[in-house]
Amino acid sequence: MSKRLLPAITFLVVASMVLAACGPAATQAPKIIKIYASWPMQGSMIPEGTAMLNAAKMALDEANNQAGGYQLQLTFLDDASPTTGSWDGTIEANNAQKAIADPDALIYFGTYNSGAAKISMPLTNKAGMAQITPANSYPGLTKKGFAAGEPDIYRPTGKVNYFRTYGADDLQGASGAAWAKCLGYKNIYILDDQQLYGKGIADVFDKKAHDLGLNVLGHDGFESKANPDYRALLTKIKATSPDLVYFGGLVDSGGPQILQQMDALGFFKAGIKMMSDDAMYTEGVPQATGPDLINGNLYVTFASPALDQLPTTVGQNFYKNYKAKYNADPIGWSLYSYNAVLVILDSIKRAQPKLDAAKTTDEKRAAIVEAMAVTKDLPGVSGPITFDANGDPTSYVMSGFLYKDGKYQWQENISGDMTCK
Repeated sequence: MSKRLLPAITFLVVASMVLAACGPAATQAPKIIKIYASWPMQGSMIPEGTAMLNAAKMALDEANNQAGGYQLQLTFLDDASPTTGSWDGTIEANNAQKAIADPDALIYFGTYNSGAAKISMPLTNKAGMAQITPANSYPGLTKKGFAAGEPDIYRPTGKVNYFRTYGADDLQGASGAAWAKCLGYKNIYILDDQQLYGKGIADVFDKKAHDLGLNVLGHDGFESKANPDYRALLTKIKATSPDLVYFGGLVDSGGPQILQQMDALGFFKAGIKMMSDDAMYTEGVPQATGPDLINGNLYVTFASPALDQLPTTVGQNFYKNYKAKYNADPIGWSLYSYNAVLVILDSIKRAQPKLDAAKTTDEKRAAIVEAMAVTKDLPGVSGPITFDANGDPTSYVMSGFLYKDGKYQWQENISGDMTCK
């Protein structure tokens, strides 16, 4: 062998040994995008919160936890208080700050409660981070005309960074009132939990009910308590002879307890029913009350067709795959959690060139916000997803359900201007 070849061969051998010793460490580190999710996962919210998280994980799994050449990591943070089991403003603020402080976090996924969104929205807005919710429905988060300063107070930078895959309650509350009229109810008493969501939707229902000529016997608000006793209030309501009680509120702000005490006071035996909002469209209600108690006595409104009759291929596959993966039917809000992750995946793919060129976290976050804002005709579980200039979906289906024979049974499509059959 030529002596002149020995140095070259020796170099190659040594280089090969070094590369072999380095192993995986010598490969390029994966590009990571973190998604922080925040909603309650305690008490009566466990069924709903779990279904939402399951749907999100399934959507990510179906994408192999990748989008646009980036590896995606989901971090879940519970924003409920261990003491009350309900969302807590301080915890929600801490969750948002944790996400903002993480340089790999580009998306904040939440919240469930509209009141919690009031806390985190200004924080993510200042940080330029995209926030997408599967459940917030209080209109004032994105629309003017509901409370002073809204929605600008949630957008201190003046830019829109908040998006929702579920529609606002100005549509749902009006739809509920029109449906109540079509169901033949004439004398209605309205209750709300005085929270942002519950009072907001009850106020819209109240206004529409008056516009439709329904007899609104009264409208009371109450504060939820650890051991609620609404019997005095309900006794007063029963004395006004309603045929329907409308409740604007949550499963963890008194809804199941009101149903139980209505039953104890003879409301249901007298033919007086309850109608409520989409927050009561959850297995947490029959689990708390017992399914027999609310059988045929609870109407709810929710923005989806029957879950086993979703009209799109995406929806049909979602239903089939969820049942196979988790051995359970999906719960209503899981649809919009799944949709939200589809939006996240699509936004990252479309933002890839700017993400790759970005030098800072702020630039990466801005790229996601920009891409998410122009989401258009993205196939979703019940139809295409398009955001308007405020980050709201441009269309969605509202339905009425009745809890009967152990499940929420779809009754009909409803709207604020529906024609009674």
